[in-house]
Amino acid sequence: MWAAIKARLTGRSAAPSASTNGNGPAASSAPSPFGEGLLTRGLDDAKLDDVLDELEIVLLQSDVALPVVERIRKDLRKNLEGKRLRWGADVEAAIRQSLEGTVRSLLAKPPIDLVEAARSWPTKPYIVLFVGVNGTGKTTTVAKLAGRLRDAGLSVVIAAGDTFRAGAIEQLLVHGERLGIRVIRQQEGSDPAAVAFDAVEHARAKKVDVVLIDTAGRQHTNENLIEEAKKIRRVVKPTLTLFVGDALSGNDVVEQAKLFQSSLGVDGLILTKLDADAKGGAALSATFVTGRPILYVGLGQGYKDLQPFDPDWMVRRLFAEGTAG
Repeated sequence: MWAAIKARLTGRSAAPSASTNGNGPAASSAPSPFGEGLLTRGLDDAKLDDVLDELEIVLLQSDVALPVVERIRKDLRKNLEGKRLRWGADVEAAIRQSLEGTVRSLLAKPPIDLVEAARSWPTKPYIVLFVGVNGTGKTTTVAKLAGRLRDAGLSVVIAAGDTFRAGAIEQLLVHGERLGIRVIRQQEGSDPAAVAFDAVEHARAKKVDVVLIDTAGRQHTNENLIEEAKKIRRVVKPTLTLFVGDALSGNDVVEQAKLFQSSLGVDGLILTKLDADAKGGAALSATFVTGRPILYVGLGQGYKDLQPFDPDWMVRRLFAEGTAG
């Protein structure tokens, strides 16, 4: 993201991101249509509005939600107003320092260490409910997290609560066999709340540490499916409810997270496909609009590719010089 911001403010085209296919425009020294680059002209109060307007364009193109853009603009104005920065390097450093500080503060939500939370939970099992829309990789994420918990020495049971799609049940059964983890299921079309209840009762009887409950992908505008998710919550009273979103869906994932938070309430976020997201704005925006931390990010297809979210890693990624996203 920083490379794109810097390119816009200096009046030069950004180099293609390493995550693209390489067919994008190459770096160019062509002048900006706005005239000489803002970073090279120095900065005073008269030019600050120009910088903020240019910055807003890049942030919106990077899938940063408007409320986040407004927060960034406010912080940048506060940090730079009244300063007369003469040299391009000084202007660049001041803008970058302000942006990094704002991004860090936006990502600095109280973290949840799921492994330690489950290990220290006083009454077994620790119950995690997963919600999200279709196609985000939620079922695969459940399996990946089950593998992480197992590797940490915790016993796990998975509830195949997506009973609307036979493929989801079969998918979990395959994952369960590969991971050596029990999957509780019923027939396609069964009541998802009943499946979740059976899994919790099995875990209590067997003293299993954690129950992970998969659910059907719910479009956030589908009231019937939202009510079904609410029923599951009433029946099993999950310890934690996690929203799973696709980072590549840009502002859509932000709206999804916000509406799931308002209709169901979520405790944390998991973002998939972040390895392919060159922009990064969706991750920044989703945690801002929900006020909830990102617990894990998907960085590949393997079971080991679900990694705990590190805000410092995200800041380094967003402000890397070599990527234009």
